[in-house]
Amino acid sequence: MELPTPQDLRERRNTLGLTQSALADAAGVSQPLIARIEGGDVDPRLSTLRRIVEALDEAEGDVLRAGDIMNETVIHVEPDSSVREAVEAMEDEAYSQLPVLQSGIPVGSISQSDVIHGGDNVGDKPVSELMSESFPTVARDATVDEVRNLLDHYKAVMVTEGGETIGIITEADVAAQLS
Repeated sequence: MELPTPQDLRERRNTLGLTQSALADAAGVSQPLIARIEGGDVDPRLSTLRRIVEALDEAEGDVLRAGDIMNETVIHVEPDSSVREAVEAMEDEAYSQLPVLQSGIPVGSISQSDVIHGGDNVGDKPVSELMSESFPTVARDATVDEVRNLLDHYKAVMVTEGGETIGIITEADVAAQLS
């Protein structure tokens, strides 16, 4: 990732017709800080620079959010569902894993690998006995970059609002949106 120079930030802000105050408000920083960064008087922390760049991206309309790419239909099982039901749901949907939700709240996940490693005759056992940790959760307004970072380590990301699941995102969803 190439970091923008103070000149790059100033030119981009001016091209978008933003004042330093407007950019500061959008990025959640002070106007004097924007002026000092653009003047080259101060080197911002990476987290501050990221907020400024995200505010500029947002002003350009370039920021894709989790809510823009999530699947609102979340195929899932519950902890007390049988492993057989989970396997049937995975086969019906051609998925290799499913989230486990209890009253809409993510509590775990179950995958074909969990079933394979569960031993013999696991079909009648409850999913809760074989499930793995839950997929990570993000808010609807999380950026696609944040989602992508999570997908480097997890098979899916749950989108939640007020603790309840409102969507799910997989690598296939991100790839489809970006292509």
